[in-house]
Amino acid sequence: MSMAVFSRAIPAFVLLLLYNFSEAREILVGGSADGWKIPSTQSESLNQWAGNFRFLVGDSLVWKYDSGKDSVLQVNKEDYMNCNTSKPIEEYKDGNTKVKLDRSGPFYFISGAEGHCEKGQKLVVVVLSSRRRYTGISPAPSPVEFEGPAVAPTSSSTSLQGSLMVALWVFAFGIFLM
Repeated sequence: MSMAVFSRAIPAFVLLLLYNFSEAREILVGGSADGWKIPSTQSESLNQWAGNFRFLVGDSLVWKYDSGKDSVLQVNKEDYMNCNTSKPIEEYKDGNTKVKLDRSGPFYFISGAEGHCEKGQKLVVVVLSSRRRYTGISPAPSPVEFEGPAVAPTSSSTSLQGSLMVALWVFAFGIFLM
């Protein structure tokens, strides 16, 4: 292999990685238009769903719900744990709510409909900081820190895996052209 091959393949690899990591996403809460609801089982909890994602600064969460029957409240950790709807950080009632995740750390959301939070209609997402977002791996938060299952590392870094595969293919193809 010559240095010329490396000098052509490495910039392509770096560009592919930067493209995939710089893309902000809009993520539909619960994965469907009716995802913001009381879960029927623990395996359908929104925290279980959130465990399949790596949320990054710049991503947005999107809720779809009947504005006449429900709302989304962004709350602090204590109000999340106690399902306290009396003093939210933010209150959304429009039925098509979009919240930009503008910092790293945990974000806590509960339903504003009476009794829904106590029945499990709540969500915590942990947003990765920009310095950690390029690793493709994030540690799980402590199960003690959040109610519900811990956000465990998963194989949801498919865009990273896809980027690596494409970059390796470009690199290998470049070698064979020489």
